[in-house]
Amino acid sequence: QLQLVESGGGLVQPGGSLRLSCAASGSSFSTYTMAWYRQAPGKQRELVARITTGGSTNYADSVKGRFTISRDNAEKTVYLQMNSLKPDDTADYYCKASFTIRHYWGQGTQVTVSS
Repeated sequence: QLQLVESGGGLVQPGGSLRLSCAASGSSFSTYTMAWYRQAPGKQRELVARITTGGSTNYADSVKGRFTISRDNAEKTVYLQMNSLKPDDTADYYCKASFTIRHYWGQGTQVTVSS
């Protein structure tokens, strides 16, 4: 089993940057595909970025070129570097770990992009 705790959210002006972290506790972190999702008020949760055990990444079209997902298996942490933030990026951001049929979610961290 894996427990996930996100951090790093907050209020930032348009054009600014934030780095989200998702710290995992439990075993076998390196065997999990890790992902960041977000959910804006009144909208469905959507995939933002994913990183596989081998380090392959994919991104939502809306964040390509602005966001970067990375992982540190030794630290059991996955990161989301968010640059050039826009008001449309405002949402609760969630970390997800997946391995076969097992899925774990964090509690989320709020990101607000506003002047």
